[in-house]
Amino acid sequence: MKKFYEKYKHAIPLMIYAVIYCTWFAYLEKTVIHPATIIHVGIDDLIPFWEVFVIPYFLWFAYVSIVVMYCFFKNKQEYYKTCVFLFTGMTVFLIISTLWPNGHHLRPAVMPRENIFTAIIAHLYKADTPTNLWPSIHVYNSIGAHLAVMHNDQLAKNRLLRTGSLMLCISIILSTVFIKQHSMFDVITAFVMATVMYVVVYQANIVASCQTYRSNQKRHRIRQV
Repeated sequence: MKKFYEKYKHAIPLMIYAVIYCTWFAYLEKTVIHPATIIHVGIDDLIPFWEVFVIPYFLWFAYVSIVVMYCFFKNKQEYYKTCVFLFTGMTVFLIISTLWPNGHHLRPAVMPRENIFTAIIAHLYKADTPTNLWPSIHVYNSIGAHLAVMHNDQLAKNRLLRTGSLMLCISIILSTVFIKQHSMFDVITAFVMATVMYVVVYQANIVASCQTYRSNQKRHRIRQV
């Protein structure tokens, strides 16, 4: 049991944050009914409604989860980087949604066509209110997942995997606006936040810096004893 704990104890932060995020987000979804801030930019009116993009929109859940789990089991250092990247952006999103409740009026009042994809979107609209949108976590986490793939030595060697990850990432980003789940403003701000976090996590390598600091502090305490 002890060996199991030592091997997989890095799952604890993930599980704790999952509970915190889901609880906080569920609270926002229930309380933000008529947001004061309505998000809209001119280009939103020019983007068509393409229901087939609901497929990559839902593939997002598997994409992000699989990348995180791969890093969890195969590369602990990359796992920590991915978690820091994702958790920071998701927390910023929760804080923004709490302090500035926001929403949009982009969804079509009536589906322009009747098919399996519009039926799925109709169910999505019922389950997911058009609130708490800025910045888009679908966009931000997709970028985070692709960065994790590109910075993993094993995954990055596979050209087909790299290309597939990029295509899926792009299609998920496009899906957020094509099925009218997000405004382009949400997409752009997600890119801005991802750029900042890329510098912090991958260029400044804050995870390694924190680990070095902890190691130095531990050695210092041992010397004092």
